[in-house]
Amino acid sequence: MTPSEIRLKGKRRLLVLSYEDGGAFELSAEYLRVHSPSAEVKGHGPGQERLQTGKENVAITAIEPVGHYAVRLVFDDGHDTGLYTWTYLRELGENQADNWQAYLDRLRAAGYARQKPE
Repeated sequence: MTPSEIRLKGKRRLLVLSYEDGGAFELSAEYLRVHSPSAEVKGHGPGQERLQTGKENVAITAIEPVGHYAVRLVFDDGHDTGLYTWTYLRELGENQADNWQAYLDRLRAAGYARQKPE
């Protein structure tokens, strides 16, 4: 489902998505960066995912449309290779709490002490 509105807020650290069915999500830049659909993050197959660390203060510098099915998010750490389809963005919004907790659990298991965002 295509969002009816996409905008940045909070010093480019929140992506706000609104849908005509009433759905709305605020996704942090950190959350989107660590869940990028790019090969850098997802790998090229199951089990090849790479844990992203040090993204607490990342910001989104641009939202670039890709056809009628996705956007490319450009982050201030130079990452810009993930294509966020409308379906994937909706899934990220609907599953945000579980995805975020799983990410925090992976960080903890890796011994990474997450910094508080600025």
